[in-house]
Amino acid sequence: MRTPLVLLSARLLDPVSGAFLPETALAVSDGRIAALGDDREVRALADSTAEVVDLKGAVVTPGLVDGHLHPVSGAELTHGLDLSGCGDLAEVRAALARGVRGLERGQWLSGWGLDPNVFGDRPVGTAPFDSVLDGVPAFLLLFDAHSALASRRALELAGVDGPRTFDQASAEVVCDERGRPTGLLQEDAACELVERVAPRPTHREQRERLAAVLRSMAAAGLTGGHVMDANGSSLDLLSELDAAGELPLRLRVAPWCQPGTDADGVRALVDRQGTGGRLWRVAGVKLFMDGTIDNGTAWLERPDCHGESTHAFWPDPAAYTEVIGAFHRAGVPTATHAIGDAAVRHALDSVEKARAATGGRGGNGAGEVRHRIEHIETVPDDTLNRFAELGVLASMQPTHCCEFTRADHTDNWSRRLGEERAARAWRCRDLWDSGATVVLGSDWPIAPYPPLGVMAGARHRRPGRNLSLPPHAPEQALTALEALRAMTANAAYAAAEEHEAGRLAVGHRADLTVLGGDPLTTPATELTELPVLLTVLDGRPTHRHPDL
Repeated sequence: MRTPLVLLSARLLDPVSGAFLPETALAVSDGRIAALGDDREVRALADSTAEVVDLKGAVVTPGLVDGHLHPVSGAELTHGLDLSGCGDLAEVRAALARGVRGLERGQWLSGWGLDPNVFGDRPVGTAPFDSVLDGVPAFLLLFDAHSALASRRALELAGVDGPRTFDQASAEVVCDERGRPTGLLQEDAACELVERVAPRPTHREQRERLAAVLRSMAAAGLTGGHVMDANGSSLDLLSELDAAGELPLRLRVAPWCQPGTDADGVRALVDRQGTGGRLWRVAGVKLFMDGTIDNGTAWLERPDCHGESTHAFWPDPAAYTEVIGAFHRAGVPTATHAIGDAAVRHALDSVEKARAATGGRGGNGAGEVRHRIEHIETVPDDTLNRFAELGVLASMQPTHCCEFTRADHTDNWSRRLGEERAARAWRCRDLWDSGATVVLGSDWPIAPYPPLGVMAGARHRRPGRNLSLPPHAPEQALTALEALRAMTANAAYAAAEEHEAGRLAVGHRADLTVLGGDPLTTPATELTELPVLLTVLDGRPTHRHPDL
């Protein structure tokens, strides 16, 4: 047995029991854990070509997996002016002014991460920035990536001078009372009006940016991710990196199914399942049931404080239900973006109907189909138990609560919802206790991707930029063990890979994260400082700390 990698003097942490295994070493062969034992036993398996690493007591966990991220689109969207650190309009104006000074005549300014809270009680639009962006084509993505601001010059170049209608029910070119665009574009269909006239990176630039982002993700301890899009040339880019041996994460990709998709479109998505390469594959389908609370495009059972968030993303929600049934019969798992309570309820209702029609299992001889709902930002009590009852996975991003809301509910998200619904923010604890399988992720580029930060946020529920601030709904925090399980064993279960991933066991994939301390005993507020010493994918190191 050839063992190209041997790890010695390790503390092997089981993410289910929370205990350290009795063994202290492991050997890798053909991308799998080939042996577990004491140092002497495992060292004896190493031949002269093996890389033997003395971990000196470092902690090994199964590879950390982000349950929801957008690496390809994120690599493109985050190439520009980072506005995420701006706390008010003055700081945004200053950042834009610096960006404009570096432009050549006619060059576009791009930005990302803009928090709508900077507008306070003012309407979200480009008016506060018109003087800075005078004559400059600019496209500024808000933090939720569901909305953007386009400068007057950008709208002019795109030919956008008034309202439009879209197949996406919540998409909108927001206009003032005189019918003039305010610069705010809601949802992808509206944003694309401007994006299609903006400069595009070359294929080489896209590949280099993606490769750099993925390397950084591996250095942060990630070995895998559930990718929630397959737009444009993203699959080609993944194929190229995989073929060149430059893909440092194992990726599970769910292409989008948009409103208006007919039977042929559904069949095409079914036929794409299982395609891919050595380290990536198409698995599942991503759908949207609503937009976001911050921009008024979520689907709520009662309107928000502005009378908004009253419509589903699908103009005909019954059509969504039919599509869920078709995928279920084909044995294809679905992942539905559902943020508001009405959206979550409709997604659960649709899965219930699909299961009832097939006796609870997938059609065509398929076994259990593990559908999932993404985000779940606010739901009432009567929704909680239905996740476990229907076998629907709860895919959540608690760092959104940490970074974009406040404990005193003075943030935009909370004010829109009102006290009752804001108090139901990201109910990770309640969903876990109800028996739901909770999977954690970042939704990068919406929030930072380092997995230690995601797990820390699930525990402390405080803004990472100021951990002295009070937590938002601390009763919804997960324990350290639960947070680790949600990014290891539960992520493997969500992908129907629990037989080969998510645990440290002989025969399981050698996807490993090695940390400089115990993530279960490290305080939540200190977890992000824990060094990532080694990341291993398919038995191959993708990151090694200089101190190791």
